[in-house]
Formats: sequence, structure tokens, C-alpha cells
Amino acid sequence: MAEYVIEMNHIRKEFPGIVANDDITLQLRKGEIHALLGENGAGKSTLMSVLFGLYQPEAGEIKKNGEVVKIDNPNDATALGIGMVHQHFKLVDVFTVLDNIILGAETTGALGFLKKKEAREKVIALSEKYGLKVDVDAKVEDISVGMQQRVEILKMLYRDNEILIFDEPTAVLTPQEIDELMEIMRGFAKEGKSILFITHKLNEIMAVSDRVTVLRKGKYVGTVNTSETNKQELSNMMVGRPVQLEIEKDEAKPAETILKVEGLTVPSKIHKNNAVNNVSFDVRAGEIVCIAGIDGNGQTELIYGLTGLEKATAGTITLCGKDISHSSIRKRALAGMSHIPEDRHKHGLVLSFTLEQNMVLQKYREPEFQNHGFIKFDEVRKYANRLIEDYDVRSGQGPVTIARSMSGGNQQKAIIARELDREEPLIIAVQPTRGLDVGAIEHIHNQIIAERDKGHAVLLVSLELDEVMSLSDRLLVMYEGEIVGELDPKQTTPEELGLYMSGAKRQGKEGE
Repeated sequence: MAEYVIEMNHIRKEFPGIVANDDITLQLRKGEIHALLGENGAGKSTLMSVLFGLYQPEAGEIKKNGEVVKIDNPNDATALGIGMVHQHFKLVDVFTVLDNIILGAETTGALGFLKKKEAREKVIALSEKYGLKVDVDAKVEDISVGMQQRVEILKMLYRDNEILIFDEPTAVLTPQEIDELMEIMRGFAKEGKSILFITHKLNEIMAVSDRVTVLRKGKYVGTVNTSETNKQELSNMMVGRPVQLEIEKDEAKPAETILKVEGLTVPSKIHKNNAVNNVSFDVRAGEIVCIAGIDGNGQTELIYGLTGLEKATAGTITLCGKDISHSSIRKRALAGMSHIPEDRHKHGLVLSFTLEQNMVLQKYREPEFQNHGFIKFDEVRKYANRLIEDYDVRSGQGPVTIARSMSGGNQQKAIIARELDREEPLIIAVQPTRGLDVGAIEHIHNQIIAERDKGHAVLLVSLELDEVMSLSDRLLVMYEGEIVGELDPKQTTPEELGLYMSGAKRQGKEGE
């Protein structure tokens, strides 16, 4: 019996201008949870995509149970018992849960008719066995992200996969859902299934993994037993320098109100009710106010309403004493609003533009960058180079790199650099560190605190509990389009916050 169920030996994978995997070896034992840790762009997802047959490596070999195997596509991987839950789920929104699970692995009768009854029984049996409660008849577009993830896991189990790859599985889950997922993973390992778990969240690695393999800039750094290491050591291996894991900040000194929101209502595109229902709050200069909540409770629409991406149907928005409720997006920006958007591709960047063009999107009309409508290209280049340096934006060709070709984490850094450098009184930051590694997160958090300490108002929307608890000075919890609680992060616990987020607890109108 081979010691390893999967071995990836000396894998090399190249893309134009970058070696994503440079001679990487990874060994997975039967029945273990093996974490794959690394910064953004370290090559984790690429390596797993090679194992799942989505990419072909330039060099190296893959062995299963000691035998060399060839994986040309995901069907080959499935035949070998390898399944993968992708970071961005691969589900068909208009299909039911059951149809998504059996898609591509349907059993048919003599005349090619689907045997749905048997499939349904198998899915229900699996969901009961592993505690993955799902409604098999619900449409995917109507279920929460946490439920969608369960559907992805059931898809793997339905195919009798023995080797399970989870790519950043907790990025969109609540604390309670994360705990449930960890339990499910432990159950799989007990049964003898082998798990590869891509993440850059150190808490999760310490809680659930047996061993950790660390990658840095496409190279293999080392493999350690989780029981013999700690978060600080892992973050040093991952980033290559000591990282400040705890956020250090002074007390907030809130001053005058910068943003005042009264009775804001924004309709929903998905259902008949309003996505944001009569919401009022304010943000003062020199404080970070965070809106917490489970994804899909109106945070996105609230920000769209504030920034002008969606029209509000009621309520007023006052910025620096000026009513901007009906102003255009551009006028709101000029009135003193910076916006780090949630969807970096849709609202943050022009993907076919270069990095330097994206850096001046908000500033190109200023005299510094144009003269009678002609762009001063030397000034743009100088400005972009300064931001690239200050914010450590890494790319293949510097300022002339096309934005589309950069890794997600570096695209995010570029947007943050552009928006914070504008020095506006209000900064709206939505998921500013989503998909970033500890080194980059540390840098962004320090930048946000520095903005606060300069006397700017920061409105932060985040699904990351650690970030919410440690960065905010005041916490507002959104549930089903309403603010159900205002909490002091110093006085509350993640568990209590989780209860507000799930709607189990809410403050009365006057507070409890």
C-alpha cells in the first residue's frame, strides 16, 4: 500500500510572463486534512487546478496510490475519485439543487430517461449521513451562499469522490457556517477521505488541518505538522517576514458628522421586498463604522444606494452637509466620497486598460494630468509608479500591465491605492481585504486606520468577522435589509455578533 494517496512531484506551470508553480511537490496521505497555504498569487489554486485537470503542467508528474496517472480534464479527475469545490461555485442558478448535484453524472434507464427517484434517494441519504441539510427541490438562485456550498460538497459525495479539494471554502460563510464546515471536513477524514484545503486563514488551518504545505511566489517553502507549529510561524513562512497579526490602533476621536443617512430605502432586483428598508445611521470624521451581516442581507444594495450605482426610492443622504440623494455617481465622488467597491471587476477597474490608466480614472480631469483635454502621459506614469511603490502592487510589466492579467489580490491593491490616495473626507470600503493574504491585509488595515487618524470618516462593509471585530470603532448589523443592532466591538463577542447576523437577536428601536 502506497504511503500517499496523491503525490504531485516537481510540478511546473507557466502563464505568459509568470511561473505560477515552480517545481512544487505535494504529498497527501489517506484520511488526512492537508492545508495549502500561501499569499495571493502564490500558486495554490493553479496547483489544485492542475490536479483537477483544468490545466496541464509543463513538467512534473501526478501519482495516485503510487501509480503515475494522466489527468487531461476534470472527467479524468472524477474517474480517479478527485472532486473539487471551487472558490467561485460552479452551479446553474435556474436548476434545482437536485439537478445541480446529478448534472454530468446522471443515471438513465433503458430509453435514456433520467432515473431521478434513485438519484433523489441517494442525495437525501448523503445529506442526512453528513449533516448537510439542503432542500433538494429549491432553485439554486433562491438559496444562501452557505447552502450553495453544501450543494457543491454533495456534488462531490454523489460522485463517490475520495479525494476532496476545497478552494478557499470559507470566504463567504458566517462564523456558524464555518464551524459546521469544519465539522463536516473532520467527519470526512474519519471516514478515510483525504482532503486538500486551500486557504490563507490561519485560524482555520490551526483548527482543522493535520499538515500544512506553504507556497510562496510559486515556490515550495515547506510542509509542517499543524500540531508542531503556530500562526506566527506559518505567517512568517507564507510572507517571508514577521507579520503583525493583531491590529494595533488608538482610541477613535470622532468629530463632526460627515455622512448622514436617513430613512434610506433601496428596492431589490431579486424579490418583491425592498433590499434596504428605511435605514438610518451616520458616520463621523475620525471613526470606522462597520456594517456587518451575512452576505445577501442588503449590504450591497445599501452601498449601491449611497454611491449612486442604484436609485434609492426614499430617504436622504447628506455628505459634508450637502444633500447628495439625487446626485450622479461622479458628483458624489467630487462631493468627497471614495469608494472601494465589492465587485472589483464590474465596478473597480476597466480590465482592458493598463494599470496606470486605472490609477488615474478618478483624477485624469485635474490640471495635474491634463492640459486643455490632452492627457499628460509623463505625469500619469509618474503618479502610477508612486502608487505601485507605496501599495506594493505587483504585476508583470509595471504601469503598462493590462489590469485583466493581474492576480485578484493585486487588482484589489490597485483600487485601494487609487481610492485612498484621493484623500476624500468619506471612504466607503466594501470587502477591502477579500481574497488578500495576511501580509497584504496587514498593510490595508494600517492604511484604513491611518485614514481614520487623519480625520476621515470610514464606512466599512465586511463579511470577515475578525476584521469587523478588530477594525471597527462602531458596529452596525444588517439583517434582511434593516439595521438590527448597533454594537461596541470592545463590548461584544463573535458569538453575540453571529446571533444578530442570523436574525436570532435584535435590538428594539430604543435599544435594549
